[in-house]
Amino acid sequence: MTDTTRPRRLRTLFISDIHLGTRGCQAELFLDFLKHHEAETIYLVGDIVDCWRLRRGWYWRQAHNDVVQ
Repeated sequence: MTDTTRPRRLRTLFISDIHLGTRGCQAELFLDFLKHHEAETIYLVGDIVDCWRLRRGWYWRQAHNDVVQ
């Protein structure tokens, strides 16, 4: 898919297990997914920010901020 390709339009998108705040989070890949998909409604259904891991130490990269924004 090239950058000039229009985003795929969806009616509903369910997002789960992003785990922002962890080293295993693939925020850049998720941002790319969002860039290529548009939805009328987005449901954030679980483990978007991994608060349990944040208690042990912060791992918060710029890409994690970009996802939140």
